[in-house]
Amino acid sequence: MEEKKENGVAAMAACYQRFDPAAYLQYNYTPPRADFDRKDSIVPWKLACLHRAFNEGDMSGELLVDIGSGPTLYQVLSGCEVFDKVLLTDFLEVNRQELRHWLQDEGGCNLDWTPYLQHVCKLEGRRPSDWTKKAAKLRQVVTDILPIDVHRPQPLARDALPSAGADCLVSCFCLESVSPDLAAFTRALGHIGRLLRPGGHLLLIGALGESYYFGGPGVKIPVVPLNEAQVCDSLKESGYTLIRLEVYTLPQDMRVGVDDVTGVFFAKARKD
Repeated sequence: MEEKKENGVAAMAACYQRFDPAAYLQYNYTPPRADFDRKDSIVPWKLACLHRAFNEGDMSGELLVDIGSGPTLYQVLSGCEVFDKVLLTDFLEVNRQELRHWLQDEGGCNLDWTPYLQHVCKLEGRRPSDWTKKAAKLRQVVTDILPIDVHRPQPLARDALPSAGADCLVSCFCLESVSPDLAAFTRALGHIGRLLRPGGHLLLIGALGESYYFGGPGVKIPVVPLNEAQVCDSLKESGYTLIRLEVYTLPQDMRVGVDDVTGVFFAKARKD
């Protein structure tokens, strides 16, 4: 049984060796999926969920850890105003390199994050022109970009976090996309929970009903197709209390052929 588990995880890791950050960003983080003039576009919905969750007054502390950042930054644009330190993580060096390009402000990024920064400023009641201040704040509070493996019981290097753990975790489209099956997804939720202090929060965004996505031209990556009940059960089994679950259903024109996702979930939970 253990060997079967390890083989499944190894097969998923092999799938990611041809992952192309530039193509992935183009597929998912440009219109129509990132159309800031449309209320029913995926990205504005995700940003609104994150903004609300981070600003309800029940989250505080010093350290926010983003689990499986991929080549994206949108998931910490609200959290960087609430927590003093933000730690980004990813399994792939190509994704960590993409994040470093932006954080070091050295050019060479495969996506312009300006419209994202402007949109979150508006959500916060600020002028869109304040995006430069938000960019500076994010660059100031991100302390590191580290390798992570959510399938290990200790996903980060032992000295990566303070002994008490992180105050909050955020993770978007990671666990279901790197797990060979539902059991591995649930185990990974438990593994990342060890990084979180008791009473700390988890913000989880993921795909519903998705069996694959393209991580680059011809790079078809299998996904665990989840439903809402499975998400709730996995959180409970892994030691979290669910605070809120929200669901977005993809309009037909958002189904652009780069995956077979039917919806997206947003979960806010607290570690028991």
